[in-house]
Amino acid sequence: MKDNRRGFLKKSASLGVALSVPAIQSSFASPNIKAEGDKSLNAAARDAGIKFGLMMGLNSPRVAYAKQIDAIHAVGGVSRIQGLNAWDPKAITATKEAWNKLGLKWTVVEGPPSLGTLTKLGLPGKDEEIANFITFMKNLKQYGDVDVICYNWMPVISWARTTMDMPARGGALVTAFDNNDIKDRPLTEYGEISKELLWKNLEYFLKAVVPEAEKIGMNLSMHPDDPQVHNIQGISRIMNTVENFDRMLNLVPSKYSGLTMCQGNFSLMGADIPTLVRRWGKQGKINFVHFRNVQDLSGVLPSTKFKETFHDEGQIDMYEAMKAYHEIGFTGTMRPDHVPTMAGETNERPGYMTLGALYAIGYMRGLAESVSKEA
Repeated sequence: MKDNRRGFLKKSASLGVALSVPAIQSSFASPNIKAEGDKSLNAAARDAGIKFGLMMGLNSPRVAYAKQIDAIHAVGGVSRIQGLNAWDPKAITATKEAWNKLGLKWTVVEGPPSLGTLTKLGLPGKDEEIANFITFMKNLKQYGDVDVICYNWMPVISWARTTMDMPARGGALVTAFDNNDIKDRPLTEYGEISKELLWKNLEYFLKAVVPEAEKIGMNLSMHPDDPQVHNIQGISRIMNTVENFDRMLNLVPSKYSGLTMCQGNFSLMGADIPTLVRRWGKQGKINFVHFRNVQDLSGVLPSTKFKETFHDEGQIDMYEAMKAYHEIGFTGTMRPDHVPTMAGETNERPGYMTLGALYAIGYMRGLAESVSKEA
C-alpha cells in the first residue's frame, strides 16, 4: 500500500470509493442429491442450488480464478463500445458473447446505465433516463439473457467509506465508516434533499418501470443504502431501514419488484439476517445476494460507525444465514462482497481485491454443502 493513502483520503472531497461497474465486464436446478446410498453431490447440491459468482470485468484477473474455483456466474456491466449506448442490442450481445467465450455465465447487472441523478432527484431529463432504462431492461433480457438488475436509490453520493485501510486480522486491511468524520462536511451543489422528495421520485420511477419489467420477466433488485445513515452532506437516504424496504415493496407491488439481500447493510439496520431472509424469501422478494459480514461499532441503529470483516467473523451468523437461503429455495446469484485486502495485495480497490473474495467463496461453499447435506 502506498504511503500517501491516508493523506489522499483526508484530502479527498469524496467520501470513499463509489461502487462502480468495470467498463468491460440457465439457472441451476434445485438441490438434487443422487440416488440413495450415493453420498456424492452434484454441483447444484454442493452450492445448495445457489449460483456462486464474482463481480468482475472481462479483463479482470478474477476471471481465471472464477473458472478454477467454479464460481462461474459473472456480475458486471455492459462492455463499452465506441458509438453505442449500453442499452444498444449490439453492446449487450457483445458482452454476453464475450462472457460465454470465457466460459462464464453473465447473470446480474449491478449498477445499471441510465439511472442516475436526474431520475433520483426528479430533475429535467428524468423521463428520458427512465425511457432508456426501460429499453435497457428489454434488450438485456432479450439479447443478454440476464434477468436481474441490481440498482440503488443513492443519488449524488453512493457507496461511501471514511477509512479504506483499517488494520484487521493478521494485518489485513478493511474498509470502515464513521459518520462523525463527515457530519460537518458542506452541502453538495444540490443543497438539502428531503426524504419526501426521494420517496416521490422513487414511486414515479417504479410506476413507470415495474409494469414493463412484468411484461418481460425482469427482476428489479433494490440495493440498500451503504452506509445506511439518514443523511450525508444534505442528501437524505431512504433505503436504510427494513421498514422502508417494506414500504418500497408495497409502492408498486409485483413479483418483479424485489431486493438485493446485502447482508451487511441489513444487519447494520438491526435486522437478524436469517429471520429476514426467511420472511422476504417466502414472499419471493430476494433476487440477488451480497453475502458479507460486518461489525457495528456505534451501538445505535441504523449504525453510524462500523467496519467490514472477514466472512468468518463479524456479527452475522453466516451458517444460519446460508441455512435460511436453502430453506427458502433460493437459486439466484450470490456473490461475496467487501472483502479484506490480504498480504501481497496493493489495496488499489479497497473491498474488492481478489484473495479475500477467493477465501469467501471457499467459506460460502463449505456452508452451502453443509446445509445441503443436513437437509
